[in-house]
Amino acid sequence: MKYRMVARLLGVLVLVIGISMVFSLLWSTFYGEKDAQRAILISMAICLAVGIALGLTGRGVSEESLLRKEGLAVVALGWIVVPILGALPFLLSGTCPSPVDAIFESISGFTTTGSSVLTDIESVPKGILFWRDFTHWLGGIGIIVVFIALLPQMGIGARHMFRSEIPGAVKDGVSPRIKDTAINLLGIYTALTVLETALLYLEGMSLFDALCHTFGTVATGGFSTRNASIAAYDSLAIEITIIVFMILAGTNFSLYFLLMRRRVGKVIRDAEWRVYLFIMLAATLLIAGDLLVTRTVDDAGEALRGALFQSAAVQTTTGYATRDFNAWPPLSKLVLVALMFIGGSSGSTGGGMKVVRILVLAKHAYFAVYHWFRPQAVVAIKVGNMKIKNEILQAILGFFVLFVGIFVICSLIMTMLGLDLITATTSVVATLGNIGPGLGAVGATENFSAIPAVGKIVLAFCMLLGRLEIFTVMVLFVPAFWRR
Repeated sequence: MKYRMVARLLGVLVLVIGISMVFSLLWSTFYGEKDAQRAILISMAICLAVGIALGLTGRGVSEESLLRKEGLAVVALGWIVVPILGALPFLLSGTCPSPVDAIFESISGFTTTGSSVLTDIESVPKGILFWRDFTHWLGGIGIIVVFIALLPQMGIGARHMFRSEIPGAVKDGVSPRIKDTAINLLGIYTALTVLETALLYLEGMSLFDALCHTFGTVATGGFSTRNASIAAYDSLAIEITIIVFMILAGTNFSLYFLLMRRRVGKVIRDAEWRVYLFIMLAATLLIAGDLLVTRTVDDAGEALRGALFQSAAVQTTTGYATRDFNAWPPLSKLVLVALMFIGGSSGSTGGGMKVVRILVLAKHAYFAVYHWFRPQAVVAIKVGNMKIKNEILQAILGFFVLFVGIFVICSLIMTMLGLDLITATTSVVATLGNIGPGLGAVGATENFSAIPAVGKIVLAFCMLLGRLEIFTVMVLFVPAFWRR
């Protein structure tokens, strides 16, 4: 392990985060929030000092020799160091009363989870709220991807960092030069941001609210500037816009490369995308029907409106709310929990296990049954026209076992802390899948403030595991990883 090189790259990451706080400083200045200004300025100064110190530690080291281990270390450690320093504005402004709460809020932002410990969001200074939502935007596209796009070409090391940061991204439309791909992704991400901001502004949101909710949507994060989330606006136009962009953000970004090349047919035939939309449609119809049958909602249009928004918000792991789904019938809540496990598409900003993995696992299970009565048959698992190699299948099986195992272990820990079964289990899947709200005491109209400090640390760890899809974080606990 080349520690000086890792330190130097971490230093650059920290500098990027410190400089990015300037936008929040401008909003605090605009609204005349002196305490928030002071907190942000001190946070920027600390980030710059830490970044320079780390950079000097690795002075003279070239990134050209960055190999897989160093790339994994920069990504994994970066996702630990950056949220800790990103917590400073919350702590220094008094928005979060304790370091644990501040770090929880920051990790939730950067990992685009959207779980919050804040009980009165609308009382928080605008500059701090902007930083809170901007962490979504930075985390959504991946601070490492932004990093690669801004730095000079780093050779093979860039490829290792990119693949660790955007796991599951397919090769269609991806340039052989990883820096070019990172820049293209950043361009698509920025275009979606600008378009949604403009639409929300035209539909009645202030520019500040439009920006913040756009950050939460395109990053599938879910932080809102309002206590009642999207329900506070009671606008069909706003809900439709956010639904559309949640679906777009939960789509594999590789498909946008194909659209740019006018290969529309290949996009429409993409197996994962079709299953992704089918699951969302099926969940919407099932929930809407359940709401009507149980007389929870009397109007069919209202039932469809609420079911579609919450199905999209949960499956894409955005986590916005227009309804208190905690009060919905058991079947509807169970459907939402299932969507929490499934998540969005691979190569998207969404979390969860990802649709493509569910598709591969389902086909693997089918062929396991098939082989039971035809053991000599030779069959290949395919997703669309792509044959799934054995090593990929093994990685998916390993991921599934780890995901379920971590879910069970962390749920047990949360129940040991005194939480009821529903709150304990859904708080874990909501953070491990980067969704945001769960059920019970952490439902759509609740927050995570009442969770014990130890529980918040466990859930924050789940957020990191979910954002980096487990493997990138777990390698840090293997002693051989740190040997030269």
